[in-house]
Amino acid sequence: MLKIEALPGVPRWAVLAAHAVPLVTLPSGLWRIAQVVGLPVAEQSGRDGREVVLAVSLAVVSEALGLLALGLVRPWGEVAPRWLPFIGGRPVRTLAAVVPALLGAATLCALAGWFALTQAPDLIERVTRTPAQHALLVACYAPLLAWAPLLAATAVAYYRRRTADARRWSGRGTEAALPQLPGGNGALRP
Repeated sequence: MLKIEALPGVPRWAVLAAHAVPLVTLPSGLWRIAQVVGLPVAEQSGRDGREVVLAVSLAVVSEALGLLALGLVRPWGEVAPRWLPFIGGRPVRTLAAVVPALLGAATLCALAGWFALTQAPDLIERVTRTPAQHALLVACYAPLLAWAPLLAATAVAYYRRRTADARRWSGRGTEAALPQLPGGNGALRP
């Protein structure tokens, strides 16, 4: 069985969702790079250097942003890595991770809706010439629709876990502070 490392207390579904985010961004990035290197994934019209740089940059940036979702389930999402200037080794404030993640998810939803309603039909017809190219384009870009809900769900799980930890340590939460029965069958009652 594949073991995916995560922090203790992170729900398994949140770990899987966080690890799925970079995977849903990968096909579109690979499609862009395949188009740039001249593979027959789309209509090959004359491209200038700016279009090549834009396509490769978009692929790299979207994958890098997708990888940031892993911080919501990994230790570097709670304590900044030491090699980072100014913040290295310091705890990450909960809202400093949650707010950008939720804003990113909302932005992704808005962009997906705008693109689907205004740009996609014309762009697909302009870029693809064969049914195979059309199917490949849709297959590579359709997973991006899962990015926003996966990111939002992971961010909410991160927030709930981090604020539950804060309540437990401050003594405000009673249920969260009770020890668990062996086997996870619930909290012991006094």
